Amino acid sequence: MSDTTLNLDPTALAALGEGHVAYVRAMRSEEVKRLFPEAPDLTPGLDLFALLSASGAPILLTDSRDAAFANAWAHDLQAVSVH
Repeated sequence: MSDTTLNLDPTALAALGEGHVAYVRAMRSEEVKRLFPEAPDLTPGLDLFALLSASGAPILLTDSRDAAFANAWAHDLQAVSVH
């Protein structure tokens, strides 16, 4: 058995899975502006879900976890949850 170490710089690591993997992240409405600066002001206290590309770029904001996963599937992305 041999150990293989893969050294990736931050840019290469961020691009790993790009176009193939997306992340679904639960968030509160108070956090939205950090990932979606163009989003309108939202009522505080809402539970929302963000779909993010493998590099962390925002794709979608929704109030339904199922909708986030469905959007990933519709765009041929493998979605995983971020806890």
